Amino acid sequence: MTRWLRNWVLTINSFNSNIKMFMLANILIQIGMGIFMVMYNLYIRGLGYSETVNGSVISINSLATALMLIPAGLLSDRFGRKRLIIIGTTLTAIVLFGRSIVTHEHPILMFGFMAGTVWALAQVSGVPFLAENSKPSERMHLFSIHFAMVTVANVVGNLLGGTIADGLQALFDIGIVESIRISLIVGASIFTISLIPLLKLKAVPKVKVVEKQTDDVETSGSKVAEEAFEASFKKNFKMIVLFGLSSLMIGTGSGLVIPYLNLYFANRFDASNSYVGLVIALGSAMTAVAMLIGPVLVKKVGKVRALVIFQFVSIPFLFITGFTNSLLIASIGFLLRQALMNAGNPITSAIAMDVVHDKYKGLANSVNQMVFNLGWAMMGLPAAWLVTTYGNYWGYAFTFSITGCLYLIASTYFYFIFGRKYQLKEEK
Repeated sequence: MTRWLRNWVLTINSFNSNIKMFMLANILIQIGMGIFMVMYNLYIRGLGYSETVNGSVISINSLATALMLIPAGLLSDRFGRKRLIIIGTTLTAIVLFGRSIVTHEHPILMFGFMAGTVWALAQVSGVPFLAENSKPSERMHLFSIHFAMVTVANVVGNLLGGTIADGLQALFDIGIVESIRISLIVGASIFTISLIPLLKLKAVPKVKVVEKQTDDVETSGSKVAEEAFEASFKKNFKMIVLFGLSSLMIGTGSGLVIPYLNLYFANRFDASNSYVGLVIALGSAMTAVAMLIGPVLVKKVGKVRALVIFQFVSIPFLFITGFTNSLLIASIGFLLRQALMNAGNPITSAIAMDVVHDKYKGLANSVNQMVFNLGWAMMGLPAAWLVTTYGNYWGYAFTFSITGCLYLIASTYFYFIFGRKYQLKEEK
C-alpha cells in the first residue's frame, strides 16, 4: 500500500505547474459545489416548494448548460482554455451567492438558468486543458488522479453541507431554511477562493501542424495525407457523434435519479441532513478509490472494456437501491453503484481526448457534456412527476428501473459500436 501511494505521489509531482494549480483550484471548486449541491434541493424543499419546483430547477439548469456547451466549446477552442475557465468560474461564483439568498420561485428558476449558462464556460475547458498540458501516455493516470482528487474534495463538501446545517440548528437554534442558507453561502465562498490558483495558470500555446520537408517525397506525402485525415472535420465529427449518443443515454438515465438522491433518502427513509450528506460523501469517497483502481483494470483489458465492465457491474446495485425498504441496504447499494459507475469517468475522458485531434478537443468535450446535460434537462420534470404521482416507494422504484435499463443499453451500444474499433487502435 505504501509503495502504491508513493507511486501516485511521484506521478503527481511529475505533472507541470499548470496541472498542479488546476487540480488545486478544482479541489476548492468541488468542496464548494459539494456543499451547494447536496443542500440546494433541501433548501428549496425547506422553503415550502413542491418536488415539481425542484424538478423545474434541475431541468432549466441542465437545459441552460446544454445550450451553452457548444458555443462554450467553440469559444474555448478559439480564445484558449485559461480565459474561459477564469471567466466561467468568476461568473459562477457570483451566481452561487445569488442562489443562496433568493426565496421566490421565479428568481430561483432564473438563477438556476444563469448558473447552468455560466458554469458551462468553465466546465467545457477543464478536460481539454489537462489534455493539452500532458502527453498521451500519461493521460490515463492524470485523469484518474484528477477525478479522484476532486471526488474526494466533493466528499468533504458533502459532509460539510449536512453538518454545517444540522450543527447550526442544534447549537444556535437556527431554523432549517436559515441554517441551510448559511451552508450554501459557505460553499459559494470556498468556490470563490478557487480563483486564486486559477489566476496563476499559464495559457498553453496553440499547436500548429508544421509540414516537415524530407528527402523521401513519397513517405512525406503519405505522412501529410495521414495527418490531414486525422485533423479532418469529417473524421473527428464521426467520433464525436459516437460518443455523444452514448453520453445522451447515460445522461438521460442519470437525470432521472442522480439529482434526487438526497431527496430519495430524505423522503423514503426520513433521513437527516447529516445522514444524507454522509452517505453521499461516502459514495464520492468510494468513487475516488475506484477511479484510482481504474488504470489497473485498463492495463489488463483496455480502456473500452474496463469502462463497460464498470458500468455493467454497477447496474444490479441500482435496482437494489430502487426497490429496497431498508435504509442500510439502500445506502450500500447506492455506494457501490456510485463508485462503479463513476469510476469509468476518467476512462471516458481519456478515450475522448485520445481519438479526436487537438483542434476539436474543446468541441468534443462540449458535445459530450451538452448531450449529457440535455438528458438531465429532459428528465427533471418526468422524475418529479413519477415521484409525486406514484409516491416515495414506487415513484423512485420506477425512476431507478428506467435508469438501469438506459445504462444497460448505453453500455452495450458503446461496446459493440465503438469498442472493437478503439480496441484495435490500442493494440497497435
